Amino acid sequence: MLFAFGRSLGRRGDLGMTSACVGALFVPMRIHHEELELRTKGKGLYEITDQVQAKIDVCGVRSGIVTVFVQHTSCSIVIMENADSTARDDLEEFFNRLVPEDADYFTHGSEGSDDMPSHIRMALTRTSETIPIAKGRMQLGTWQGIFLFEHRRAPHHRKLFVTIIGE
Repeated sequence: MLFAFGRSLGRRGDLGMTSACVGALFVPMRIHHEELELRTKGKGLYEITDQVQAKIDVCGVRSGIVTVFVQHTSCSIVIMENADSTARDDLEEFFNRLVPEDADYFTHGSEGSDDMPSHIRMALTRTSETIPIAKGRMQLGTWQGIFLFEHRRAPHHRKLFVTIIGE
């Protein structure tokens, strides 16, 4: 796949340059789709940063983006503190209080009392995250990690899709 990048410079004063047109530059972009599977042990945050970086390493993209997407409605993907586990404990406790199980106003309960709260928790977070790649490495902050946030009590088999775009 080819992407065209071009820039038209404005009139004198816009960028201190006279009117000109820079031709299109064609940069070949590679697109890789990978799967990542994870078995959870129930509620909690499961770090997947190293597994995602390994997918980038294998495909050889040095500059681009990676998107991690989870194909479920009762878990999510978050970027969170990865150095101090108490930050993750606090996030879990916050969601337990924000969206309690067994609330008397939930009508959807065919899969258990934790199912509807898990859907709401997923809707309040995200099912995907996109991270820039430079020099072959994800550009996460010092204490940032990518986590699958499991919202169900029971163990689950989760399927994630990793899309890597770049050169």
